[in-house]
Amino acid sequence: MADILVEQSCTPCRGGIPPLSIGEATQYLEQAPAWNLLDDGGQIQRTFWFSNFRGSLDFVRDVGELAEAERHHPDVAFGWGYATISLRTKKIKGLHQNDFIMAAKIDRLAMAAGAQDNRGQNRRSGGAPQGAPITSDTLQSNDNRGSTLTHPS
Repeated sequence: MADILVEQSCTPCRGGIPPLSIGEATQYLEQAPAWNLLDDGGQIQRTFWFSNFRGSLDFVRDVGELAEAERHHPDVAFGWGYATISLRTKKIKGLHQNDFIMAAKIDRLAMAAGAQDNRGQNRRSGGAPQGAPITSDTLQSNDNRGSTLTHPS
């Protein structure tokens, strides 16, 4: 069903409508299973892993281009080997179908960019299955200075 979302375009949200309920957001998560529902159903988030800084930077650039084309802009944090994308519709202070459309399109970009699962395996060549959940106790990466950072989910 995620392909259905990928084929859609974001529609302008002018506010004045309620955000998705937790139940509605959970149904959309079935179409974007690797994303985490946070803030009592107010946003979704996912961390993507790359083999180096350039991979993260290129992916973030591609996400930015997609955001401009769809006119729906995520919050992005990235560094050496990772990019964390958070989505919510600011005008309604919660989730809208647009957030899940973007999630599906971002997942497709990540796959094309060679994103890895949290164990460093390439998703296109035998890594964890697409949509494998990422949890806070498995989100760790090396910051290239010898210490390990734990990234919040």
